[in-house]
Amino acid sequence: MVSALGTSALMYSCKSDNKQGAQSSESNFEVECDRFADLQVLRYQITGFDELTAQQKELAYYLYEAANCGRDMIYDQKYKHNLTIRRTLEAIFNSYTGEKSGDEWSKFETYAKRVWFSNGVHHHYSNLKFVPECSTTYFESLVKGSDATQLPLDGKTVDVFLAEVKPIIFDPKIGAKSVDLASGIDNVKASANNFYEGVTQAEVESYYASKMKKDDTQPISWGLNSKMVKENGVLAEKVWKSGGMYGPAIDKIVFWLKKAVNVAENDNQKKALSLLVEFYKTGDLKKWDEYNIAWVADVDSRIDVVNGFIEVYGDAIGKRASYESVVSMKDMEATKRIAAIAKEAQWFEDHAPIMAEHKKKEVKGITAKVITVIQEAGDAAPSTPIGINLPNANWIRQQHGSKSVSLGNIVHSYNIVAAKSPMLKEFAENEGQIKRAQEFGALAGDLHTDMHEVIGHASGQINKGVGDPDQTLKNYASTLEEARADLVALYYVLDPKLVEMGIMPSLDCGKAEYDSYIMNGLITQLTRLNIGENLEEAHMRNRQLNAKWAYEMGKKDNVIEFLQRDGKTYVKVNDYEKLRVLFGELLKEIQRVKSEGDYKAATALVEGYGVKVDQELLKEVKERFTKLNVAPYKGFIQPRLVPVMEGEKITDVKVEYPTNFTENMLRLGKEYSTLPNKN
Repeated sequence: MVSALGTSALMYSCKSDNKQGAQSSESNFEVECDRFADLQVLRYQITGFDELTAQQKELAYYLYEAANCGRDMIYDQKYKHNLTIRRTLEAIFNSYTGEKSGDEWSKFETYAKRVWFSNGVHHHYSNLKFVPECSTTYFESLVKGSDATQLPLDGKTVDVFLAEVKPIIFDPKIGAKSVDLASGIDNVKASANNFYEGVTQAEVESYYASKMKKDDTQPISWGLNSKMVKENGVLAEKVWKSGGMYGPAIDKIVFWLKKAVNVAENDNQKKALSLLVEFYKTGDLKKWDEYNIAWVADVDSRIDVVNGFIEVYGDAIGKRASYESVVSMKDMEATKRIAAIAKEAQWFEDHAPIMAEHKKKEVKGITAKVITVIQEAGDAAPSTPIGINLPNANWIRQQHGSKSVSLGNIVHSYNIVAAKSPMLKEFAENEGQIKRAQEFGALAGDLHTDMHEVIGHASGQINKGVGDPDQTLKNYASTLEEARADLVALYYVLDPKLVEMGIMPSLDCGKAEYDSYIMNGLITQLTRLNIGENLEEAHMRNRQLNAKWAYEMGKKDNVIEFLQRDGKTYVKVNDYEKLRVLFGELLKEIQRVKSEGDYKAATALVEGYGVKVDQELLKEVKERFTKLNVAPYKGFIQPRLVPVMEGEKITDVKVEYPTNFTENMLRLGKEYSTLPNKN
């Protein structure tokens, strides 16, 4: 499972710099890069890359290339017209002969950047379709003023092409939401993603119900790597594999993975990478499980990679997974903190406030580390997680273990800009909160992420006969899994055990995390919504669910209090110990819901506490937030790896740090365009 950034918004300035591919030292590295719409683009540094051996650098380079070769797939998965739209934008930037300035051009450029940032025309977080603010007439002039040979015309004339593409781009009602999690509707038909075509939710669920074995202790992740369609009235899967759907892109990935196999650091890594190749070649989901088991067993390699169809947040019913890749190296020093938590995983499981029958008697194979990210691609870029726990299959985590990582250099970049943010002073209730956040906030956030990934996602067990909770809890599965992992972290971040372990200086650190979490869950994350909206994204729902449930259940004892001062709303934790007890009670219930596959209770929790937003509070928060001039969402330009060659042999690999978002996206479009416009 991937954990999203917990901080609602950060504030920083942007240095205008069109230089591409500049080398930067640690001391003068510029984190800030670009700002547009509600988005801010940052950079991260691969500290320590030069310390790697020549073989490790070569391995990293091959994995970097494999990651980028899947870029087209994430666009197509999110919406079947995304590749056509992206290539139209690229053609305009690369070949338009008119003036590239003025208000209309600026609006068009902002739209293009939003498409690149979100891997398509739907907002990366809200899932809502966004449209250009420039006029359709101006867009027509851009297309007609560009080189027709670079446009994705597919044999059409420019006029016919424009007639087809304009409504797809400019009409907000066409493909309105990439993922629609609303209750009481057909979530498959309502979602504009490219995971299904011509089928209903009931048909999909019935199809996979027939494949599930009730007492299967090693259930296959049915549907994970395919698109479901109806052909001649019969449901069929278009499998993503060599020779199948996305075959050209997957063949490129396989090409680079095979090279990586030849320079693997050890036999365990070689085995895992070889199995990943076999999975991509065959599309066999049993082979995917074999790969994940082998990947978990590789605990000694310095270089590591996540690559595949992994997270199911992009599918409203949680079956199909988006392509993503994260190439990384282990941060040897920073890993000590997170490894200490993993070492005590059994203690945390034994002392969890959940029912005894839902606890793991033996927590197996949890490995944890802080990583330095080398490259992110697919659904992990430009918007990135800050923590990862994989594999997702519950039975593999239970029987073989899991890997939990914190993305150290990503968090470092976020922390640099967080220090400049005016959000804390605007929304914190008192000076005590501010002082505690300034002293402990960064460590508290790191600990929350560590425990969320290491012991949160890896904790608990499913009752026999329940099957995969992603299937039984349907559109609520992702929200409840993230809520459960958050609650594990919240329950233990105020436990003296962390002080005894020497990884937390005092319980004030835990209190800082409680302040931050409650403020974010009840107030500051609302900055990401538009007036009239409710919560759709799984992580946002999870945070409000946890915070609002605790607020409602603690009303009698005034555990959490809303305050009004000078026309502004604030939230304050009055009793941290009682709040911890409440977090424990909710954790117990959510674990029960997951362990028993209780869909009715899941619906009541998410719809009752995690979805609806107080619109008057939202209006107030948006007004306060607008005055701060803060971008609520952040993402990253990825570094570029450049091999140093002697003949056909790679002797070294250098890192370049692009500084121009537009130029970098155009370069990626040229170098990693692997699929036709429609799949």
